[in-house]
Amino acid sequence: MTAEVRTRVRIPLRLHGGLSVDAEAVTFRGLADGGEHLALVLGTPGDVPLVRPHSECLTGDVFGSARCDCGPQLAEAVEKISEVGGYLLYLRQEGRGIGLYNKLDAYALQDGGLDTYAANAALGLPEDARDYTVAAQMLGALGVQEVDLLSNNPDKAAQLKEAGIRVRGQVPTGVFATGDNVRYLRAKAEQTGHTLPGLAS
Repeated sequence: MTAEVRTRVRIPLRLHGGLSVDAEAVTFRGLADGGEHLALVLGTPGDVPLVRPHSECLTGDVFGSARCDCGPQLAEAVEKISEVGGYLLYLRQEGRGIGLYNKLDAYALQDGGLDTYAANAALGLPEDARDYTVAAQMLGALGVQEVDLLSNNPDKAAQLKEAGIRVRGQVPTGVFATGDNVRYLRAKAEQTGHTLPGLAS
């Protein structure tokens, strides 16, 4: 299944911390899941652009929640990609694909001692339900066949490769550990192999 570009529109971004960049927002039609996913074109993408597939996180991206590292990763991605040229793929798959309400239910279980993956399992939900098929479709619609991937998550690289996108290299993101999210980050390193130096036991 192929997707195509639907609209392009300029959006000046003014992010927390004073970061100010111009972006072009791109929408698509024909995405496999029918979702309203968005690509932001940042800088001038080259033949092998820097690409960050970023899953929506209302609590972290919008409200600055310290329970995760999503907000700082988003700001870092916009800055890094703007410097070299590439795409931020904003994927509407909240809570690793389980949705906002389920994510908040999982938070309540985490407050009782479960880690992020065990909490999902206790709710009868997948540990990680994200599917990067639409990310590959978006890249295809933008004419991108090969990327440098801005991510610590090995599953993103594996799924993109399986969908036909060549991953030339993987560029690590920062490790934004705080007292509020260190258990969450450690679980990502230990459970799913995220490259987070100093956090795996």
